[in-house]
Amino acid sequence: MQLFRHKRCVLCQIPAFGDICAACLADLPRLAQTHCPSCLLPMASPQICGACLRKPPVWNRAKAALRYTYPVDALVQALKYRTDLSLAPILADLLLTELQKDDLPDYIIPVPLHPERLRDRGFNQALEISRYLCRKTGCKLLPAACIRTRSTPSQTQIPWKKRKQNVRNAFTCAQDFSGKHVAIVDDVMTSGATLNELARIILRHGASSVSAWAVARAFPGTLPANNTAGHSFNPTN
Repeated sequence: MQLFRHKRCVLCQIPAFGDICAACLADLPRLAQTHCPSCLLPMASPQICGACLRKPPVWNRAKAALRYTYPVDALVQALKYRTDLSLAPILADLLLTELQKDDLPDYIIPVPLHPERLRDRGFNQALEISRYLCRKTGCKLLPAACIRTRSTPSQTQIPWKKRKQNVRNAFTCAQDFSGKHVAIVDDVMTSGATLNELARIILRHGASSVSAWAVARAFPGTLPANNTAGHSFNPTN
């Protein structure tokens, strides 16, 4: 009977008790042990980096589970561009392993898509990940508290230095967050510009603190293409 409890690892396809087998889980690309606590980029020592000292992000704390490189990029892209919604809970679980009880917020808000992009894609991957996070933590999900008011080009198509300008004034919120700790969730943090802009608007609406959560953190110069075309890995074979 125990055999029927096995699943297949989404990465290597061997029988496993979880969605990712122990060997693949151990090999996932983690963040550097010493990194900037503000932007999560690698550092020689765990202190705030020079860039964050010069221009601090408006969020109060940041968390990410993994680095955005193979095979994490393939999992994210399979969810995002191949509509493999079964991967959302798996990615959310990876993020949950990085969260402590003290990190839990009053509200969780997924980074919203513009209605045009939502119609094209059919779903918001950040919302799918957030649904599972809220089911597991008991935090309140606010999927419609903030909206994206401008249809901006994908951040992956914009040079890193221009991404802040690309998302400036792209969000609005209709809710009062006075005194609340809010976590905003996205699949990938690249430059951090999108999360920073959304955090800025939420703080303007009274939040006492904002956490930025992402499944994966991309490093400058290492961001893969924003689709799975030509990628040999298929996590759902």
